[in-house]
Amino acid sequence: MNTVEVVIENTRERIVIPQGTSLAQLAEQTGNVTTSTTLGALVNNQIMPMQYRIYNPKVVRFVDINTSIGYTMYNESLCFMLYKAVRDSYPDATLSIEHAMINGFFCRITNAPTDLHTVDIANTVRERMIELQNENIPFVSRMMLRTDALPLLESQGISDAYRLIESQGKLYTTLQFLNETTQHIPVPLIPSTGCLSCWDFRTFEDGYLLLSPDKRHPDKLAFYRETPKLFNIFQEHHRWAELLQVPTVEDLNRIVRNHQENHLIQVAEALHEKKYASIADAIAQRRDEVKMVLLAGPSSSGKTTSCRRLGVQLAILGFNVLQISLDDYFLNREDTPRQANGEYDFEALEALNLPLLNDQLSRLFAGEKVNLPTFDFKTGTSFYDPNKMIDMVSAPQGQQTILLVEGIHALNPKLTEQIPENLKFKVYVSALTQISVDNQNIIHSSSNRLIRRIVRDHNFRGYSAIDTISRWGSVRDGEIKHIFPYQENADMMFNSALLYELGLLKTYAEPLLKAVPENREEYSEAQRLLNFIELFEPISSRYVPPTSILREFLGDSSFTY
Repeated sequence: MNTVEVVIENTRERIVIPQGTSLAQLAEQTGNVTTSTTLGALVNNQIMPMQYRIYNPKVVRFVDINTSIGYTMYNESLCFMLYKAVRDSYPDATLSIEHAMINGFFCRITNAPTDLHTVDIANTVRERMIELQNENIPFVSRMMLRTDALPLLESQGISDAYRLIESQGKLYTTLQFLNETTQHIPVPLIPSTGCLSCWDFRTFEDGYLLLSPDKRHPDKLAFYRETPKLFNIFQEHHRWAELLQVPTVEDLNRIVRNHQENHLIQVAEALHEKKYASIADAIAQRRDEVKMVLLAGPSSSGKTTSCRRLGVQLAILGFNVLQISLDDYFLNREDTPRQANGEYDFEALEALNLPLLNDQLSRLFAGEKVNLPTFDFKTGTSFYDPNKMIDMVSAPQGQQTILLVEGIHALNPKLTEQIPENLKFKVYVSALTQISVDNQNIIHSSSNRLIRRIVRDHNFRGYSAIDTISRWGSVRDGEIKHIFPYQENADMMFNSALLYELGLLKTYAEPLLKAVPENREEYSEAQRLLNFIELFEPISSRYVPPTSILREFLGDSSFTY
């Protein structure tokens, strides 16, 4: 029998196995690998399902739900089990998973029996999901000829996935199966439905909510927090995508193939400008009391450009706009708090000089002049430029001065706790991706923002895709801890995602991701992103206006950063 050597990174051992051994069989042979919680494995730094068979020497690292990729596999498999439960319960119904929420997914079920209440539908679907979980049905992945896959998708009415696969023109594609139920899912799935031990499905608003487990405590449901403002923004932009007839990737690709992307870019940018104007109008309605606009958002949400464009709209309404970046209030490097591992914690609120910020704001509102600090990121020190003296009383005649303060912590009440609340207007910015791959496969906003950041870091900060991907985990942890808990404090929210942007960013991100070598841990994430952006037809930047949010990442902006 032919054999191959496999390196198991989890246990730091090398073993020789028969060719054709599956990852599931390998896990059973390996010490200190818990097969009941193992969901998949990185094989030469590419994620594979447990049914994958090994025929050549490989480096293997088994993953569970505590890892980012394992958590993604779990959630994709959970969504597939929900899809099958809906099909089994109501064969004529259609499940649409519209967007992710905090620790869950918002869904709609259409074409269900009209005489049933949504609570009855939710209960029936939940009971079928429990049955599927108890049946422990394996998730099976099959690579198939495109000509064989398309009739299967057509027979089950999966029209969005059908159109996408048909347009790509590949010889082969991969489909996933739960018994006879088929889906086209972009990532490998976990071994079986029995592994989906923690979840819930219930009614929510005018649809349904599928809840996921806590990543760090997978035997418990994650704490769910209501976010009505964020939910309403998702719904608004979902309606925009439907109105512009680009709800899915293939709809966007069709527009590009028909050379109509210029019109889509113009409309998408106009919607942004209209939203900036509406925020400015809301601020102007409180001009008798508001002295400061606080603007926050996660990494690569376009906060800086949003500040500039909102400032223009406020100027139209007669405001004299002064802008302050919280990045200039960083403590000197040696005074920066550290994480448990000894690394500097730049994401923490305590990394900012809060006493200085509050003192300067109070003095400004009292009519004094202040000298704003400037932070030098190369030296890690703060200094004062005499040209950065500002005040709020020397505005041109007839204008009212307003401060625009931008930074990730801007909505945290502790940031400006010495300033009365009535003087503040709070804005939250994030890139909440509007289009989906298809009805069952959403595009996560974090993937959108990571691609933005990879392009920006290469263009303006000299970082490689490896650098950006390696930092992304700590950035995301910082967002969860320091930004997301305060997003509902906003008076208004702005979605900075653009319907066309992933086709545009593909051209810039693709060569950067392809440069990540196979022997790097970041390779798996680079490959995931490459497989994702491969779905999009490329879009040229020549139609993108210089004021666009995307110019913050691409360059050639008319704003100074």
